[in-house]
Amino acid sequence: MNPSDEYRSIAAPSEGLYKDNGSRFIALAYPVESEESVKEIVSGLKKEYHDARHHCYAYRLGHDGAVFRSSDDGEPSGTAGRPILGQIDSAGLSDILVVVVRYFGGIKLGVPGLIRAYKSATSDALANAVTVEKTAGTVYRLCFDYLSMNAVQKVLKDMGLPQSSQDFSQRCSLVTRVRLSEDASFRERLQGVAEIETL
Repeated sequence: MNPSDEYRSIAAPSEGLYKDNGSRFIALAYPVESEESVKEIVSGLKKEYHDARHHCYAYRLGHDGAVFRSSDDGEPSGTAGRPILGQIDSAGLSDILVVVVRYFGGIKLGVPGLIRAYKSATSDALANAVTVEKTAGTVYRLCFDYLSMNAVQKVLKDMGLPQSSQDFSQRCSLVTRVRLSEDASFRERLQGVAEIETL
């Protein structure tokens, strides 16, 4: 087990709710793996909840959580996006997006009230989520001659790697996923046996 390539995310979308002085904060958490999917989800929610005042969000991506962003979407700076991201980080999650949709209730909550509201709504959504352990890895396509089949299969079997999209015609190919910590060893063992292409 190598902790450097293991991390936690959520298994499926989840929802949370916080109410204060007539304002409703609906928190929607999603498992995501790319900034493209973040953009799609956020724009979809802006359409779905078009009558809401704000759509604030934060996300963190990657096994090391290196890619992240938060947006206050018109709320006072630092009162929405950062508290949402703070809850994601407190829960130790990555590959996750949380969007909090706010329906304004007519009474201003002030900065402490807003921070509490966005934190609480996010915390509720995360509490309702099922967390999963994820392993960072790379998906590869292997191409090799029929004669190298046994050698390739032995490496995959020894390392317990999955296989998909197999094609054993003139030239053989298959797709597998290798965890980060085993990447160097995998490449070394297949050197001269198969061509390795990153997908």
